Amino acid sequence: MREFINGAEAIARGAIRAGCNFFAGYPITPATPILLHMIRELPKVGGVAIQAEDEIAAMGFCIGASLSGSRAMTATSGPGISLFSENIGAAIMAEVPLVIVDVQRMGPATGGATTGAQSDIQFLRWGTSGGFPVIVLSPTDVLDCYRLTQRAFDLAERFRVPVFLACDKQIVLNRTTVESSAFEDINVRQRNFAAVRDEFVPYRFTEPAEVPSMSPFGGPHLVRISTSSHDEYGYLTKNNEDMDRINRHLNAKIAAHREEIAEVKADHQEGADTLIISYGITAQSVLEAIRLLRQGGSKISSLVILSLWPVPELKILRAMRDMKRVIVVELNQGQYQREIERMASDSQEVIGVNRLDGRIFSPGEILASGGLK
Repeated sequence: MREFINGAEAIARGAIRAGCNFFAGYPITPATPILLHMIRELPKVGGVAIQAEDEIAAMGFCIGASLSGSRAMTATSGPGISLFSENIGAAIMAEVPLVIVDVQRMGPATGGATTGAQSDIQFLRWGTSGGFPVIVLSPTDVLDCYRLTQRAFDLAERFRVPVFLACDKQIVLNRTTVESSAFEDINVRQRNFAAVRDEFVPYRFTEPAEVPSMSPFGGPHLVRISTSSHDEYGYLTKNNEDMDRINRHLNAKIAAHREEIAEVKADHQEGADTLIISYGITAQSVLEAIRLLRQGGSKISSLVILSLWPVPELKILRAMRDMKRVIVVELNQGQYQREIERMASDSQEVIGVNRLDGRIFSPGEILASGGLK
């Protein structure tokens, strides 16, 4: 059976399939269809979907729902992420698992509300105080929207963190025909709950990269949550050793597992000396451009990045090995290109192919802009 479906429906379906039972959001173009799908579909499986009074409240609802045992998600766009910022930091500090979908549009501020862009790539990484690492996944099509939504929930539970899904207007709103059998489910792990009989210490860990267990909601444990610097019992602290310990932990539990989180689609062609790197909607045009080049006899390699943060450095370096030229295609001013330049050798040329007019690239424009034809 074939379906005519867009990314909003795929994300909502993937979330429900992953066990999401709570959604809160506020209408904002172009993320509103996700809110509407969740309001319509989540009650059918016993879940709760709420249109909050604003974005700040939506994030607060999700944090509370997650800490009370629910699997929570919200969706917004760039201006909403700005309003989410303080509560995103709260979720990082309190180690709250939840999924945040960012359907990107052109900025800054209200920018182009109905105009597509990949404008929030660095914003998602550095949008809260403290600079602690986050996980950001980036789907390239409808099938990725479905699967990576599930993976986002799995990673949120695995590391007790908010996980971002960095989408864009075109993927979420544009419809495409897919085979129903092509939707790929992943095994989303259950939350790591402490045993009821055990003494429960909310933020106890032995090694910095260890992820503390959570208490089952309604159980016999005393649960204390703090979004300030705290000790292992959740008490606010000014003790230097305690503050250093918790902050190093928030970094280590992500940094020590970079390769576990990393996901790319690498297509290496023997003898190629040019690599094109892409993510999100641009990957569709890049792959078609590469097909045309190879059809004409050119040798070229491709790397599509599905996990933007933490940067999948080892996989990128492997793809860049022996390349003379690396082309990074983005619908922004070169936000991810910065990360590639940081890893490139002195002998490698890094070229940015960028667009800021609200349109997506055609394969021909990529070929021309990258000097490939």
